Amino acid sequence: MTGPATDARGAAVRIIRELGRAGHTAYLAGGCVRDAQLGVEPKDYDVATEARPEVVRSVFKRSQYVGEAFGVVLVYINGHAIEVATFRSEWGYEDGRRPSGVEFTDAQHDAQRRDFTINGLFADPLGDDGEPNADGKDRIIDFVGGRLDLQDRVLRAIGKPDERFAEDYLRMLRAARFAARLGFTIDPETAEAIRVSAKHLGKISRERIGQEVMLMLTGPMPALAAGLIQSLELDGTTFNEDHDDVALPTLGALPAGSSYALSLAAWMLDRHGASGSLDAAAVFADEQAWPVLRGWRKALCLSNDDRAGLADALSLLKRAHGWSALGVAKRKRLLARPGWAGALALIRAVEPDGLFQVIEAQAQPLIAQGVEPKPWVTGDDLIGMGLKPGPGIGRLLDRVYDAQLDGRVSSRDEALAWAKGRL
Repeated sequence: MTGPATDARGAAVRIIRELGRAGHTAYLAGGCVRDAQLGVEPKDYDVATEARPEVVRSVFKRSQYVGEAFGVVLVYINGHAIEVATFRSEWGYEDGRRPSGVEFTDAQHDAQRRDFTINGLFADPLGDDGEPNADGKDRIIDFVGGRLDLQDRVLRAIGKPDERFAEDYLRMLRAARFAARLGFTIDPETAEAIRVSAKHLGKISRERIGQEVMLMLTGPMPALAAGLIQSLELDGTTFNEDHDDVALPTLGALPAGSSYALSLAAWMLDRHGASGSLDAAAVFADEQAWPVLRGWRKALCLSNDDRAGLADALSLLKRAHGWSALGVAKRKRLLARPGWAGALALIRAVEPDGLFQVIEAQAQPLIAQGVEPKPWVTGDDLIGMGLKPGPGIGRLLDRVYDAQLDGRVSSRDEALAWAKGRL
């Protein structure tokens, strides 16, 4: 199998070989080793080495520092940018994120500073002759018990869990993400340390918290990830709300690949008691959602697009709740909304029977007719009839377009006559 990922591996192996020829130990490190051991094609490859960053730069002229204080160099080779980091130890995490002390060291000490045992593995792709192994198999270097945890499908913090999380409290959310993505159970001691330290998650920037939540809700198992956030008692500080380990039927019922905004809307309905009933969901969307939405936007540092997508999903759900009372034109306008497909998926997740099935059946013939045809009448047409520019043009355009949508006019000439009769 060949492709961008295998080409990136070739670039990383070449770096390891060149550093070896210069007299320096170097290994594949971290996530790429974990994924390869799980039989998953790694997305990218990182290299860890005993060579100091200035040495790495002397060996590879096409390189640059991306974290000089931490010994990280970006090496450009074979069309790929590979991170090469010097083995290091760290200490003094006073802000719950950045170390105040860094010391270059060896592979064993470097492994000890990492977060979880499955991420603390190294792989040597070279044979005794310093060339890539002919069979493509790597020698795994494991100082932390990561291979056994991979075998047992357990996510375990390296060393003392409370110390690992105090170094970077975002690791607590990452535990939920890794466990959900990989289908691993979280080691009980690690899980308990997360619950005890959950209150400290607020020390992490909202941008980083939001990024982790987005990765989880757009990953393969969003409901499982959200459930872990709640069961690990991280939900309170994640949303700046009270902890509440609620069931997640709506989020769990969304189709795979749902957008971040739609997943947030489903989680919001579940957390705020509006799941299982379209009536309850519509009342929440109409009367209670907006203060919650403002709070989530701030807590997760949502982008304008994600905030708008979340608001649209709730607004469309509320409007769809009144489907039976809508005329043909309003139904077609609703079906033409860009977020309608997502909103319908949300409606189905809340209440798969009843109104969802009615909408599905009644929407098909409308879609076949066309829900967003080109308007037969334009603003220029109305001005040509003598209507002065202003809000009145927009109101009349809406009315004549509704007449077009629901079939009261069947041609441009009829639409023009209809509009002229209402000047």
